[in-house]
Amino acid sequence: MDINLFDGHCDTLSRCMELGENLLHNTGHVDLSKGAQFNRWAQFFAIFQDGGNYAAFQAQYALFKHWMSDYSGAIVHCCTAEEAEAAFSEGKRAAFLSVEGAELLDCDIERLREAYRLGVRAVNLTWNHCNALSGSNADCSGQGLTEQGRAFVREMNRLGMLVDVSHLSDAGFWDAVELISGPFVATHSNSRTIFYHPRNLTDGQFTAIIKCNGVAGLNLFSDFLGEAPTVEHMVAHIEHFWSLGGEKNVSIGGDWDGISRWPAGICCIGDIGILYEALLRRNHREALVRDLFYFNMMRVVKEVCTISAHEIKM
Repeated sequence: MDINLFDGHCDTLSRCMELGENLLHNTGHVDLSKGAQFNRWAQFFAIFQDGGNYAAFQAQYALFKHWMSDYSGAIVHCCTAEEAEAAFSEGKRAAFLSVEGAELLDCDIERLREAYRLGVRAVNLTWNHCNALSGSNADCSGQGLTEQGRAFVREMNRLGMLVDVSHLSDAGFWDAVELISGPFVATHSNSRTIFYHPRNLTDGQFTAIIKCNGVAGLNLFSDFLGEAPTVEHMVAHIEHFWSLGGEKNVSIGGDWDGISRWPAGICCIGDIGILYEALLRRNHREALVRDLFYFNMMRVVKEVCTISAHEIKM
């Protein structure tokens, strides 16, 4: 099946750094061989470490650049949709870079600017821990954005970086909505209506994403999908978001290599075609499914991330 994929979140960098594995072949969810089946494949690689700081960011960034050099014939670090299209035209994959938890940038605006210069194009304001910017869904969950957090969001907005609200507290989510002009993302968050978990999005939050023309990415972690989940649970979350008017606002954000349990039948990113086929069997238009898998996320990147790395002027 001819499938294009733009996946919004994987933790492959941190996993491979910990285990000493590589991007060509590894024992995790994402590598170049597992993604070989996709016609076009763009992937956000997250720099992540529980309790990490800027030194951890630098180490994983160095690994990422090492991969881009070692596998330059197969994958390219991209900052814009146009750069991704150029990579595809050469038969290559497009690698985008994100940071999961602003503590990896020491919650510092100068470090944010440096990350932008290095080609980072999306940042989760928090991971599971609260930080100097905001509470998270799991820690200080009633705390919204601090003044430092507000300044951070404004600067991301100015630079043309995607604000990623996955993991953010509900209060922080609504504070961010007030500050962001243009699309924002919840790269790996499901529906709280379909399955209650504070990591999932309420209908009101998803509607806010629709109004801003952003996207929410389906997370494959079993704990966010349902009890003993199958592909039908994945379909249920997607169909609910679509029912709210979000046909252009749902994407894939598997949380690959960052999850310990996943739906039956899914073992790696190469298995995501099972979901594609399941949606077609339910008589959903293929154009709608293609939007979900690729075009919705690419549209948001095209609108927000407009500056190539070599054009950056700070």
